[in-house]
Amino acid sequence: MFDESGEVRQTEPEEAEEKKTTKAEQTPKREAEEEISLPEINFFTFVLSLSTSAMYHFGDLPDPVSQKTEKNLPAAKQTIDILDMLKEKTEGNLDDKEKELLEGILFELRMRYVKEK
Repeated sequence: MFDESGEVRQTEPEEAEEKKTTKAEQTPKREAEEEISLPEINFFTFVLSLSTSAMYHFGDLPDPVSQKTEKNLPAAKQTIDILDMLKEKTEGNLDDKEKELLEGILFELRMRYVKEK
């Protein structure tokens, strides 16, 4: 970047070639990421993602990198508390299906937490 006197340093030819290679290698990865179809974000998918997070913290799902399962009950409780806060803050603004989903998930996660504790 800069030399000792603060002047812009010219990049070495080897460094420039490495940068070109790195950018070329990243292009297919970006294209692959763009092709992945993500689910629509709505109340249902949001609540389900939070419940999946709680299940991960209960040790039901493996870590995607290490493939190990690990229990983290404080994190599971925090996720349950977030869902409970969401229920309180959306009181009166949910349709019947949304309310049923949220209450059902909260019930199941709370029972699971009591069982695990």
